[in-house]
Amino acid sequence: MRSRLAQGFAPKMRPLPPKKSGIVGVLDIGTSKIVCMIARLKPRPASDVLRRRTHSIDVLGIGHTRAHGVKGGAVVDMARAEAAIRQAVDMAERASGVQIASVILGVSGARLSSQHYEAQVRITASAVEEFDIRRVLEAASTYAVGDGRAVMHALPVGYTLDSRRGIGEPCGMLGKELGVDMHVVTGDLTSLKNLVLCVERCHLGIEAMVAAPYAAALSSLTDDEMELGVTLIDMGAGTTTFSVVSGGHCIHVDGIAVGGQHITNDVARGLPARLADAERLKALHGAVVAVSSDEHDMLTIPPLSGDERDQPNLVPKSRLVTIVKPRAEEIVELIRDRLKASGHVGDAARRLVLTGGAAQLQGLPDLMARVIGPQVRIGRPLGVSRLPEAARGTAFAVAAGLLVYPQVAGLEHFEPRRRQAVGAESGSYFGRVGQWLRDSF
Repeated sequence: MRSRLAQGFAPKMRPLPPKKSGIVGVLDIGTSKIVCMIARLKPRPASDVLRRRTHSIDVLGIGHTRAHGVKGGAVVDMARAEAAIRQAVDMAERASGVQIASVILGVSGARLSSQHYEAQVRITASAVEEFDIRRVLEAASTYAVGDGRAVMHALPVGYTLDSRRGIGEPCGMLGKELGVDMHVVTGDLTSLKNLVLCVERCHLGIEAMVAAPYAAALSSLTDDEMELGVTLIDMGAGTTTFSVVSGGHCIHVDGIAVGGQHITNDVARGLPARLADAERLKALHGAVVAVSSDEHDMLTIPPLSGDERDQPNLVPKSRLVTIVKPRAEEIVELIRDRLKASGHVGDAARRLVLTGGAAQLQGLPDLMARVIGPQVRIGRPLGVSRLPEAARGTAFAVAAGLLVYPQVAGLEHFEPRRRQAVGAESGSYFGRVGQWLRDSF
């Protein structure tokens, strides 16, 4: 796995065939918590809301613990991070009765970024064949690897045929020149290597590395939202990342290194209070919109010393709001500016879905609606059964999305593949039979 990263590519998993069941383990390493889920994926009939999903997801076990040794989604203390990962995985394995050898890993740090690449090839026959599609994807992927970056996702957004755009599936169509628009998501190579090393020290392999906002979109968006255009904003403790989805494709990923933990730190300094007390006050009473009653609602602040003999402080709720509001506004405005810079300010910016633990801040959807787009809702995992009540909220959207990922892994292209032996091409009879056997069994 580290050798693939050294070549500039994150680990890539084989897609789960539509008619095959499987056990999947996932790991979401965040700044505030580490989540491990183990689930069984089983073939399922089509759904009206989630038409793109081929499998049902039954969670067998879940483990989550407070994160240690992680800052801004990146490992800063290997030993402490390893211990926290081991604890979360052990809890999930005990709850499920299943031991896992590898996981799909969610990545929220690593300075995620997006690029688009276009490539064209001449068609070898009168109609487009699978061989031509592979050639154009390989041509586009050769531009994707950059110094100090690793490719996490390579997603074909659309094809062109003789300069005609908007073609979703060109195979079998007539033309002379085939082109592709490929969306590539990359991450900081050093950060990804340290994440891989930390997980491998827990004796776990890594099936794939998935950008957190892409994973959250997979679990929280309906097919209609993905088709019409929507921006999913995942507000974690150390980072706030977002993905733009339109036409059924993820077309942009970005993020900033500011999140809910920064609000907590502001509260701890401003009141003052211990970090644990500041987090509790933010979660229970924090808001970004002031109301008249805030002046009269008094909050009890435990003493910094932790000594019960010391008198606690009493402050009005309005003081807490004046601390929380500026940082929340800063985060929202930074996201708005990143969206504008990306050029995605159309329909996708008018519809927003919020996930992540910090998205539960009171009044945040109204603030988002005023600053970015008018339609805002809170996103939660969709179509995942047997989730514990505590894991059905926005804070577990990324982990749930990692369970969805095996169903869409086949949409990606990472690097030029080795030429197959003669007679094994997908267009040949034996190639088609082999592909049918792999997909069916």
